[in-house]
Amino acid sequence: MIAEKSAPLSPISSFSRRSVLGGIGAGAFLAGMPGLAFARDMAPAFPGLTKIINEYVADRKVAGMLAMIGFGQKSPQMIAAGRLSLGGDKPVDGNTLWRMYSQTKPITGMATMMLIEDGLISLDQPLSDIFPEFADMQVLVDPEGALDNVEPAKAPITIRQLQTHTAGLGYTIISKGPIQKAYLAAGLTPGRVSRTPIPGIDAGAPTPDIMTFMKRLSELPLVYQPGTQWSYSLSHDVLSAVIEKVSGKPLDQFLQERMFGPLGMKDMFYQVPADRADDLADNYAPFAGSLIPIDPGATSIFLDKPPFAFGSTGLVGTAGDYDKFLQMLLGFGQLGNVRVMKPETARLGMSNLLPETASTKGTWVANHGFGAGGRSGLGTQVSPAGTFGWGGAAGTSAFVDTVRGLRAGGYTQYIPSNSYPFQSDFPKYVYADLIGSAGTGAGNTSP
Repeated sequence: MIAEKSAPLSPISSFSRRSVLGGIGAGAFLAGMPGLAFARDMAPAFPGLTKIINEYVADRKVAGMLAMIGFGQKSPQMIAAGRLSLGGDKPVDGNTLWRMYSQTKPITGMATMMLIEDGLISLDQPLSDIFPEFADMQVLVDPEGALDNVEPAKAPITIRQLQTHTAGLGYTIISKGPIQKAYLAAGLTPGRVSRTPIPGIDAGAPTPDIMTFMKRLSELPLVYQPGTQWSYSLSHDVLSAVIEKVSGKPLDQFLQERMFGPLGMKDMFYQVPADRADDLADNYAPFAGSLIPIDPGATSIFLDKPPFAFGSTGLVGTAGDYDKFLQMLLGFGQLGNVRVMKPETARLGMSNLLPETASTKGTWVANHGFGAGGRSGLGTQVSPAGTFGWGGAAGTSAFVDTVRGLRAGGYTQYIPSNSYPFQSDFPKYVYADLIGSAGTGAGNTSP
């Protein structure tokens, strides 16, 4: 795990916890691009995005980079440049495995929606119905204050709040002060970065099994009153436990049976098989104009089995497999002839699920909605209706636009994700090319 900025003893020590597993998101969808219209049956080129990808690789900002973009239920277009490692021979392609990090959250979010569709849980059900130890929680009076300066929770934690990071839980990549130290000491640190210890970084205690994780989490105070504040959190790891408790199956098994298997997502892993290590891209830390390898694919920590199937950050997979997930969302629960959830379930998961009482002021999702693990559109110029997506700590980004019939993913491997603007600006690159294609008359430009 990566700590808050500290003395510059190494390039890694300048990481912020927020930037490592923070899932910065898919950027401001269509910001400043009102009235965009393009045909769903277009097959435009992406000259701007292609140029940007090639420049990143040519300038050695990254070893490799790939974008995958699709319309409706059609096969995606792929733009790729570079290699899996600097100086390596293997090119980035459709077989390349990428660390998805927080792009795991929307997958866990939609798995949770499946349980809601099954009638096994409900959106506004208290977590304490499933895990009684989360009843009568205490809340810090000061989010960065003493652990014994608490007050009773005024409302229960709900599934809706867990989906939208409004349950009041902390996160070591976000929280500060005593609660952060307590999370570290308890091993409440899901997520993996490197097999090699990082100088100057407190990795915390080992992450325990999922039920021990839940017990330890329930014994610590909340950071905010439930339902009052959007704050990036451990929510989707809690939902991993909810899925296991309610379905009787660990999250990875549930996903395989209900989503990955039916959708043909055969290259999505919590533990990369040894015979696929050659397909795993190296992960780097940009520093002083150079790239420092922190997790080479051949010896990656993702070759090890995780303590449990993290709902927030654990998946590794191909761009094509994640595109199948996006295609399913764009099909409102259906990919080809395979339906994994009802249209109304998928629509609900991609809609704004934020509690009316929750504030997003000053956060990554200010002026946006938030659905089942990802930012969702509010129907405004800055936050267009039908948009849903999130990003990952290694610079990745993925989203769907259900109004315009578009899905897109951008993939590379560098930490922290805010070292470059690729992640935050990826949607802008895509839409800028589409506007250009529409403006030149490529295809029918009716919406």
